[in-house]
Amino acid sequence: MTKSALQIARAAYQPKLPKALTGAVVAKEGEPTQSVADQEEIKKLFPNTYGMPLIQFVEGEAKEFAPMNVGVILSGGQAPGGHNVISGLFDGIKKLNPANKLYGFILGPGGLVDHNYMELTADIIDEYRNTGGFDIIGSGRTKLEKEEQFEKGYEILKELGIKALVIIGGDDSNTNACVLAEYYAAKNYGVQVIGCPKTIDGDLKNDMIETSFGFDTACKTYSEVIGNIERDCNSARKYWHFIKLMGRSASHIALECALQTQPNICIISEEVEAKNMSLDDIVTYIAQVVADRAAAGNNFGTVLIPEGLIEFIPAMKRLIAELNDFLAANGEEFNSIKRSKQRDYIISKLSEENAAIYASLPEGVARQLSLDRDPHGNVQVSLIETEKLLSEMVATKLAAWKEEGKFVGKFAAQHHFFGYEGRCAAPSNFDADYCYSLGYTASMLIANGKTGYMSSVRNTTAPAAEWIAGGVPITMMMNMERRHGEMKPVIQKALVKLDGAPFKAFAAVRDTWAKETAYVYPGPIQYFGPTEVCDQPTKTLQYEQAK
Repeated sequence: MTKSALQIARAAYQPKLPKALTGAVVAKEGEPTQSVADQEEIKKLFPNTYGMPLIQFVEGEAKEFAPMNVGVILSGGQAPGGHNVISGLFDGIKKLNPANKLYGFILGPGGLVDHNYMELTADIIDEYRNTGGFDIIGSGRTKLEKEEQFEKGYEILKELGIKALVIIGGDDSNTNACVLAEYYAAKNYGVQVIGCPKTIDGDLKNDMIETSFGFDTACKTYSEVIGNIERDCNSARKYWHFIKLMGRSASHIALECALQTQPNICIISEEVEAKNMSLDDIVTYIAQVVADRAAAGNNFGTVLIPEGLIEFIPAMKRLIAELNDFLAANGEEFNSIKRSKQRDYIISKLSEENAAIYASLPEGVARQLSLDRDPHGNVQVSLIETEKLLSEMVATKLAAWKEEGKFVGKFAAQHHFFGYEGRCAAPSNFDADYCYSLGYTASMLIANGKTGYMSSVRNTTAPAAEWIAGGVPITMMMNMERRHGEMKPVIQKALVKLDGAPFKAFAAVRDTWAKETAYVYPGPIQYFGPTEVCDQPTKTLQYEQAK
């Protein structure tokens, strides 16, 4: 591949490791664990991997390890640092025994089932150190749920002599890793399964997993561009910029980017749900900030919006649920109606409350709600252009206020969605170090015979040498949730805590940001230079870990 100057320079960067991992280690076991909820059901489903102790690695005596082969899978959406997890895993198993081999399964879990793989040699690994993306072996979204998949996977693991499999993914992928670990343990197949916590959304975290990898880099990437837009906004002084950010299930990205850039408005989905806010409540809130700034002569501003906002508005959630049920039962009749009459048809069939909400929506959004369905017949919420929905409704409200003399300014909107732009950025120093440590820790969990564990690296606001490496049983993070009509064991998603330090810090200053133009321009990620510029963790972690 042709390499940029930055890639060449970054290849030489040696990620930092926790001090405990720099020599021989021993696994120190803690107390037995239990799941976060639904203990009896989870215990019944995972009899072989439930209740295992927490693990912490401490310095120990050198031991000899017999040669072994290890497999690795990248699962789900990309996140900066995945290549460093694989590099850390590779270096870790080679340190245990230079004869050890690492096999990568191509294009995600599907590669395991379809026996599509490649050996990852030192030459290949060295090409990808400290780079973004998952292109070393590709990723995929095949779910490992069925016994036939587990058996098909076992065939190739046995053929290649693979003793352990590392699955790098988010909450769903690690749930699959836990199910696979339990299955192989129950069958005495002698295959260990270890997970690594990935997702830029930041919703895979708990006391033992302080942050998911990629969140740091993605938020810094988005914040750079938000800062650039804010500067443009403050230069032209004539536009309101509505910026939608990734994060369907939680608003961690929006909150972190707000803390980094200080926009005029940032909507937090979890607060909207907790306060039972309607769509009109949100629109009125934004319109009031626009009107107040206009009264002070400022006809410009920035608004950050989480991708999943619509699903957190209780009234919209009820509307979507009724729409899903109605269109599932009456899809053919709906499709036979003339396009121009479809909106009126739906309004006539919905309950009074939902019909009123549907009628209030701009034409384009109403159409997206009723036409764009996923294979399960549900609304594809991520396709809804929430940023345009809100700006259109704000414009309508401001026009009404103008006639009433409540609004004296001008309102013109620009729209942006930052999603894929942040998922494959070259990892920040934090993510380069954190990911390398997660991969290296996974190799130590394998060496210590563990299965059904997730690699854990904590104390991450301290210098990397002081980080604490270990493992957490995946069953500890699980609860039962309804998925596609049946109760399933899944890792509990971590939402923004409204009583948590990051949200409280934001809530304390947002009224000031709304009035004043208090923008911060973080600039691009810095890889070389002083620690305070290059090695800072996210604001979220700094607030959460503040003593």
